[in-house]
Amino acid sequence: MSSATLELAQQLIRRRSLTPGDAGCQELIARRLEPLGFVPENMNFGEVHNLWARRGQSRPLLCFAGHTDVVPTGPLAQWLSDPFEPGLREGKLYGRGAADMKSSIAAFVCAAEEFVAAHPQHPGSIALLLTSDEEGAAVDGTARVVEKLKARGELLDYCIVGEPTSVNKLGDMIKNGRRGSLSGKLLIKGVQGHVAYPHLAKNPVHLAAPALAELAATKWDSGNAFFPATTWQISNIHAGTGAANVIPGSMEVQFNFRYSTASKPEDLQSRVHALLDRHGFDYALDWLHAAAPFLTPEGELIGATRDAVRAVTGIAPELSTTGGTSDGRFVIDICPQVAELGPVNASIHQLNEHIDADAPEVLKSIYRQVLERLLLPA
Repeated sequence: MSSATLELAQQLIRRRSLTPGDAGCQELIARRLEPLGFVPENMNFGEVHNLWARRGQSRPLLCFAGHTDVVPTGPLAQWLSDPFEPGLREGKLYGRGAADMKSSIAAFVCAAEEFVAAHPQHPGSIALLLTSDEEGAAVDGTARVVEKLKARGELLDYCIVGEPTSVNKLGDMIKNGRRGSLSGKLLIKGVQGHVAYPHLAKNPVHLAAPALAELAATKWDSGNAFFPATTWQISNIHAGTGAANVIPGSMEVQFNFRYSTASKPEDLQSRVHALLDRHGFDYALDWLHAAAPFLTPEGELIGATRDAVRAVTGIAPELSTTGGTSDGRFVIDICPQVAELGPVNASIHQLNEHIDADAPEVLKSIYRQVLERLLLPA
């Protein structure tokens, strides 16, 4: 069970890198990479730590991208062991970040170490892009690094993001794209009053209910060959003073679109406003466009990653664009081919997060094969 990759994953888990903290993870990685000829560059913004480490200057440039920050643990008493003390039990590796995504980072590093040792004069370049701001606001992390790289003309050819994409077995799913995320904060304006005198008030809940029902029932698009249909979901509703005899004066509704390339965000916004206007109540609506959808079609990166998974595990991976957003949405701005591949995601963000103990080593072998397939002459 023991391996260099598993050991590095455990070292990373021991660092309490609660978002946006890094807790020394990137320093540890930089120390491992520097003897290999990587040039580490810290790109820190505020309390966010970012590491860009590159070996070589020629093309193609293959980048491994990930995050060292983790989500809060939740109730410690409900963990079987200290979430920041990696535990090995019954063939599983436990700890916060075991799946999301310190094992992938360990696999990145060990794959690079093996590849460089075997091919010290390899063509092309290898890079790692790590941030401590993926699980949080995601403002000063990968997005800022991409801006800086783009400004100096440093573009990528291929990028693998180590997000936990697998469903049942490691390697059974590769994400070759993600849906966009468009959120709205809707304020419905009414007139507060006594519930016994509704004719002297204007209840925003009653005003908005038919419109919200219509929004929930609307078919926004049918998706396409790569993406499911766009969805609209309410995430929060608040109205009222807390008193049972007061008609609220306003109501706030927060909602989110997860949209495909079959829709454009400006069209979704226009349709929402038209629907609300048709219902005739007074409202204000603020929008936040958090992510555009992206898609990597069949090509060199998808082919190499699929072949590497099959060679190491015997599994033929499925391509998928399901799930939430990832930092791939930022990387795509400077890289035409982005794919995501990591361990099984069943326990991410949960109590007692865990993966198979052999997963870091398996991932390392897959990532190394991707390096060989994309950087070495056929």
